Amino acid sequence: MKLIVWIVRLIVFVVLLCLALANTGEVTLNLFLGHTWTAPLIMIGLAFFVVGGVIGVLATLPSLMRQRLELRRARRDLARAQRDPEASDQPPMLPPV
Repeated sequence: MKLIVWIVRLIVFVVLLCLALANTGEVTLNLFLGHTWTAPLIMIGLAFFVVGGVIGVLATLPSLMRQRLELRRARRDLARAQRDPEASDQPPMLPPV
C-alpha cells in the first residue's frame, strides 16, 4: 500500500513539474493602488502557495497552544494524584472551554 501511495505522489509531482515548466511565461499581477508585479507564472503560483501555507499554520496556532496548555495541566494533575493518592477522590477539574 505504501508503494502505491509513493507512486501516486511521484506521478502528481511529475505532472505538476511539467505544468510549471510549461508555464514560464511572464505575467503581470495588478495589485492595489496601481502597483503591478511582473514575474513568471510559476513564481506567482509558488508565492501564493507559500502565503496560503503560512496563513494555514497561523490559523492552527491558537488551538495548538490551547491543547498544549490542557496537556500540561493534565500531566500536573496526574503527577499530583500519583504523589498523594488520598487527595484524588475527586476527578481533576477540566478548564472551562
